[in-house]
Amino acid sequence: MKQLVIATHNRDKAREITALLFDIGVEVLTLDAFPQIGTIVEDSDTLEGNALLKAAAVHHATGLPSLGDDTGLEVHSLYGEPGVFSSRYSGEHATYAENVAKLIAAMKHFPPRRRGARFRCVLSFVAPGTGPRTVEGVCRGTILEKPRGTGGFGYDPVFLPEGFDMTLAEMDLAVKNSISHRGRAVGKMLPILREFFK
Repeated sequence: MKQLVIATHNRDKAREITALLFDIGVEVLTLDAFPQIGTIVEDSDTLEGNALLKAAAVHHATGLPSLGDDTGLEVHSLYGEPGVFSSRYSGEHATYAENVAKLIAAMKHFPPRRRGARFRCVLSFVAPGTGPRTVEGVCRGTILEKPRGTGGFGYDPVFLPEGFDMTLAEMDLAVKNSISHRGRAVGKMLPILREFFK
């Protein structure tokens, strides 16, 4: 079977992406299958740069088609923060809960009309015989004052998508994937993957 590597050790992220790739007929691997690769330093100041950096590094190390993801939460009243630093907002090895707590504290004085935000996911595909391809998915919403829900990961418990009364953490995976930034990015990437793997 043909193989595709998702350039991540993050099992939550890999689970969401793999669920969206179920019909392209490839075996989906993660960096857990390639311990020799080690840590890929994400030193770009953009999501696009990090996504491409990860996909290119994994393709170079394995020779396999690779998909790199970088995702950021951009809060309008915080001038786009935490953005590219979302996963390490409260420190290099921060937990999801620590990042959420820092965000809640940073926004505690903002009224509802100033709590708008968007999740942005950038995917880059690097494979033999083709140039890099990059797509983006966006999900707009509002940051809540308190977390709600136990599903999802990252900032999902405090992110209320536009038009919904459930946070991303209160949705089951199928519903979340149908409206999320990552789901929308994978939806744009699917035609590219189908064409490559056909």
